[in-house]
Amino acid sequence: MITSVSPVGVPSRQRAGLLVVGILLIATNLRAALTSVGPVLDDVRADLGLTATAAGVLTALPLLAFAGFSPVAPLVARRLGLERTVGLGLAVLAAGIVLRSLPVVGAIWAGTVAIGAAIAFFNVLLPSLVKRDFPDRVAQLSGSYSATQSIVAAIASGVAVPIAGQSPAGWRIALGCWVGLTVIAAACWLPQLGTRRPGRGGDGGAEVATQRSPWRSALGWQITLFMGLQSLVFYVMIAWLPTIEQDHGVAPATAGWHLFVYLISAVVANLAAPHVMRRLPDQRLVGLLCAVLILLGVGGLLWAPGAPVLWLVCAGFGAGTSLVLCLSLFSLRAVDHRQAAALSGMAQSIGYLLAACGPVLIGALRDVSGAWTLPLSVLCALIAVMGVFAFLSGRPRVVG
Repeated sequence: MITSVSPVGVPSRQRAGLLVVGILLIATNLRAALTSVGPVLDDVRADLGLTATAAGVLTALPLLAFAGFSPVAPLVARRLGLERTVGLGLAVLAAGIVLRSLPVVGAIWAGTVAIGAAIAFFNVLLPSLVKRDFPDRVAQLSGSYSATQSIVAAIASGVAVPIAGQSPAGWRIALGCWVGLTVIAAACWLPQLGTRRPGRGGDGGAEVATQRSPWRSALGWQITLFMGLQSLVFYVMIAWLPTIEQDHGVAPATAGWHLFVYLISAVVANLAAPHVMRRLPDQRLVGLLCAVLILLGVGGLLWAPGAPVLWLVCAGFGAGTSLVLCLSLFSLRAVDHRQAAALSGMAQSIGYLLAACGPVLIGALRDVSGAWTLPLSVLCALIAVMGVFAFLSGRPRVVG
């Protein structure tokens, strides 16, 4: 049975149900604003006159925002409370999506930063919410909201080109239409804003000072590097996969749907991973499996590009499993929800700073070499390193 501490006048079971629905609706906003960019990136480049490197910077900008704002999220949550901080994030996300789509000089850059800042707060605080209110269902709920975000992300990538083609606004409407999901999530999150928690700001307390900081923990750094490298690979794929395929003669709409295959494969892995993890004594084998599947997929695109769907299914399964594993590790390796927020903030700050280098690096290597062999070879090497940190992070221990 799911139970949780409830605000005055609201039954615990009812609040728990509302909270789960709210978390899942927020999950619909975690990737759609990002995955809708890749399929129309060539249109954006042509309209704004961007080089491949500049386009890589644009796709990396949300990750830089993740890195910059992730450490801030736990601090704001201690003052405002988790629920109100998430509500603030929804408002910022809606504003960012609208701003990014306006035909105003510099709006696409400012809106992209706002989108990244809002999603950074969600990335950090949702694992903390799960740890606090559902400590016995960490993997299950992590898998559920990972699957939700992956489903919507897949749909966003698949329909981006058709939506752009149906409107004179083109790519602007394809990117801006996702504000509707944010408005729905915000409306459903309103009941959570009245929630109260004991202690300063609803989430602070004297216990924080006695906990070991993940910044001083080898395990904290292993999780951070695993998080960063798996995110790097994921964002390289959603940013550059359609362009890679188009350079090999695939039609833009087909390339968008191939990205959909990659993301929908991740959904299946999101749902399956918690069941696999529950049957194992620790997460080491799951971590290795993630790396092997992703390496097989990216390596297949490099050495046997004639069967892209097969390789994208492999890479998608690896990506989906690694995401659930990362989100679960933030809770499984922490003592309580406060330390989970601190570990999540650290891992996503440094991890996404590392991940932000991916699209830029791949774009620059493509510009320098004039082909995709060198960029994909470098990506394979990084995946192998990721496997090492995935194995180390999977050992059964906590930060302290």
